[in-house]
Amino acid sequence: MNYLSVENITKSFGERVLFDDISFGINKDQKVAFIAKNGTGKTSLLNIITGNAEADSGQIVMRKGIHMAFLSQNENLDPNLTVEETIFASDNPMLAIIHDYEKALLHPDDTEAYQKAFEKMDAHNAWDFETQYTQILYKLKLENLDQKVSNLSGGQKKRLGLATVLINRPDLLILDEPTNHLDLEMIEWLEDYFKKESITLFMVTHDRYFLERVCNEIVELENGQLYNYKGSYSYYLEKKEARILSEQASVEKAKNLYKKELDWMRRQPKARTTKSKSRIDDFYDIKERAHKRRNEHEIQLEINMERMGSKILELHNISKSFQDKVLLDKFEYVFKKGERIGIIGKNGTGKSTFLNMITGNLKPDAGKVIVGETIKFGYYTQSGINPKEGQKVIDIIKEYGEYIPLKKGRLISAAQLLERFLFDRKRQYDFVEKLSGGELKRLYLCTVLIQNPNFLILDEPTNDLDIVTLNVLESFLLDFPGCLLVVSHDRYFMDKIVDHLFIFRGNGVIEDFPGNYTDFRVYEDSVVPESKSSSEKKEKKSWRQDDTNQKLTHNEQKEYKRLEKDIQRLEEAK
Repeated sequence: MNYLSVENITKSFGERVLFDDISFGINKDQKVAFIAKNGTGKTSLLNIITGNAEADSGQIVMRKGIHMAFLSQNENLDPNLTVEETIFASDNPMLAIIHDYEKALLHPDDTEAYQKAFEKMDAHNAWDFETQYTQILYKLKLENLDQKVSNLSGGQKKRLGLATVLINRPDLLILDEPTNHLDLEMIEWLEDYFKKESITLFMVTHDRYFLERVCNEIVELENGQLYNYKGSYSYYLEKKEARILSEQASVEKAKNLYKKELDWMRRQPKARTTKSKSRIDDFYDIKERAHKRRNEHEIQLEINMERMGSKILELHNISKSFQDKVLLDKFEYVFKKGERIGIIGKNGTGKSTFLNMITGNLKPDAGKVIVGETIKFGYYTQSGINPKEGQKVIDIIKEYGEYIPLKKGRLISAAQLLERFLFDRKRQYDFVEKLSGGELKRLYLCTVLIQNPNFLILDEPTNDLDIVTLNVLESFLLDFPGCLLVVSHDRYFMDKIVDHLFIFRGNGVIEDFPGNYTDFRVYEDSVVPESKSSSEKKEKKSWRQDDTNQKLTHNEQKEYKRLEKDIQRLEEAK
């Protein structure tokens, strides 16, 4: 069953054509990923599909009665509402029933209102829905329902937006980078949720493990053309490589035919027959195919890294707290040459604080941070670039000089450097505010690397970068001879880049794990501390989760639900 059709859509900004006459469809139960380079119109296409922008030509046709929801990168939430009010501010009748029931639980003396709300829950079979609603809020760490939206961080707002669209259970869910601002535990839960749920998805994401495990179709926009791959990310990689080889062979064949036809064109008589006119038309078609080029410029990063001495970076008993929250507690570590360390942990466990202490942007409460004399940090933060008004792309690079030193004494101009970072000459003179989110990140990455650091610190470097740029960045980092410290929720990236991990457990506990992220997950899933009983092996979150196979009757399930609410209410009253 077709839910939505994109028919002959074209979109341009001035002379810049994002896509021209593209068409595809989304059918029930498909989980489709949309892949394209930064700046080629991924977000623009999502906005056109969801009615937040208009195409220059073409149309979007949606099946009648289909409920669609859109999670954008920048959530437009009412700052005056609370978390709970935001969730319930929808036309979903099931949510209204649950809201009445929750309200009735707070006033147990009004038995009539409680009975009415209870019967409504029963009549609409809302118990399972409420359980899922509670689980979504718990997994996305949105347990403080009275908190105002205006007091939420950017990450919390993104998670609230995600929770709202999941709870409303649309027929078709459109997602723009859904894993940004989620920690690893949340991402893995979301993967499992999408795999289990009968929901139709169309998403833009750079998370390659997420693509592999969730999506069953990939649509790629490349050089203005659409390509469909009916399979996972690994299937897409395999078939794309085969397509490129086939295209190269076709171009070679066209080149040989072009030489032959060019010779005929030069020798042809002036009096043209119908047959010769047809051959002339074919010649121009052959010429176009013979001169077809793949726009596959790769970032070339030949930075001139500063020499590194014997003393790198030493952390001696460093501690840091904010009020009663302990982030680091007497942490010690001495960095060695060429170390490649990944940092993982839940949001709020102190990862960014740790990086800021290393780079001197934040002082520890106790202990010492000793940086070697030869160490030059390159620090890529989540805040990114703060351009001045009216600044052009090339102006950002020229702040570091007209010419940048490379290896072996060579120099490169600011314009040439930007070309290596996939900004063509025309794009270099665009205003910075016209860049897409991914292009801004790529430009920022360029400014960090051209300062020739020998100790790279990257705080979520993969957010908003397209897969092409990620692959090239990974290639560069694998060859980078200095020290590397990375905070990232991109598991594919971490597996490829780091040798061992700092695990931020919370409450000041940091563990050093010898391996990459997948090694860590395998270890975590296989080892259970002896102090834990067998019933705790499955990371239980509430007393309702038990190991018994005994099924409860429908009435017992309702009673369980009522008792849980009563216990919560009584505890709050106490």
